[in-house]
Amino acid sequence: MYTIDAKNKVLGRVATEAAHILRGKHVPSYMPHKTPEYKVTIINVAHVRVTGNKQKEKIYKHYSGYPSGLKKITFEIQLQREPKRIIEHAIRSMLPKNKLRALMMRNLTIRPHE
Repeated sequence: MYTIDAKNKVLGRVATEAAHILRGKHVPSYMPHKTPEYKVTIINVAHVRVTGNKQKEKIYKHYSGYPSGLKKITFEIQLQREPKRIIEHAIRSMLPKNKLRALMMRNLTIRPHE
């Protein structure tokens, strides 16, 4: 079990470290077709930071499926409402886009405050 403290760390660095461990690339016996059983816990996600103007300019989009149903939310507002989704989105996009991704995401635990 690995624990990553995200307090005052850059979002991408935390997500990269977590994705690397979830894939199992940190051990010499790495096999891309096997599901590694390494669990990662990320704490203090509400205190994660981003560089540059991403605080106000980064936009997360979600489509509801209905006409004109594209919802947009900035990083700043998303961090206040659901900080867990920010790191989850970043890690999910760094994992392989196949059946193993869902299995790897089960090994991820995110705690906004600690």
